[in-house]
Amino acid sequence: MQRLFIDSVSKSFANRKVLSSVFLNCEIGEVVGLLGRNGSGKSTLLKIIFGSVKADFKYLNIDNKIYDKGYLSKNLCYLPQDNFIPNRVTVAVAIEAFCKIHKEKLLQIPFVSDNLGKRFRDFSGGECRFLEALIIIYSDADFILLDEPFSQLAPLLIEELKRHVNDLKLFKGFIITDHYYKTILDVSDRIVLLHNGCNYEINNNNDLVLHGYLPNLNG
Repeated sequence: MQRLFIDSVSKSFANRKVLSSVFLNCEIGEVVGLLGRNGSGKSTLLKIIFGSVKADFKYLNIDNKIYDKGYLSKNLCYLPQDNFIPNRVTVAVAIEAFCKIHKEKLLQIPFVSDNLGKRFRDFSGGECRFLEALIIIYSDADFILLDEPFSQLAPLLIEELKRHVNDLKLFKGFIITDHYYKTILDVSDRIVLLHNGCNYEINNNNDLVLHGYLPNLNG
């Protein structure tokens, strides 16, 4: 079974420990939801896995090979919080750069096929987010990191994006984080919470209350 595994992740910023001995794994065929309050280190952890942020210490293994930066495996794609495709690039060119294996499936999506000749500057912020997320989801990589993919999206587009994640998880493993925690709970097979620099497996909402992510409405 193909697997992404990162262990013993430690990271500090200005003498503040953000991550301490954190571990996370993801296999092909599953969606791992990553939750945590602002500043808990969710985006930092994804960037460390991808390789755009250097950890103080980590052990990263992808498909039984050790990597210093995840992108060097050429089997990992990452959707950052900010737009990453240049405004002047057309949808068709972006798809050609990222998607070959699942290109035909991506082109069956009407919003994609109807706008192949448009440049990203021609879309609204939400439309850009939707297109970039789709391109990463349908990319050739087996492991997909999505940081705030549902941000800026209308409810109908959120539901559509969830469907595409579920469709592609037959071929891929996903790690997703977002402030829309209910959406994360809906789309994920397994939930991990980052809290006080550590990671916790979450089995139900009571666990989220226990670790301070949700308020205790019965207290």
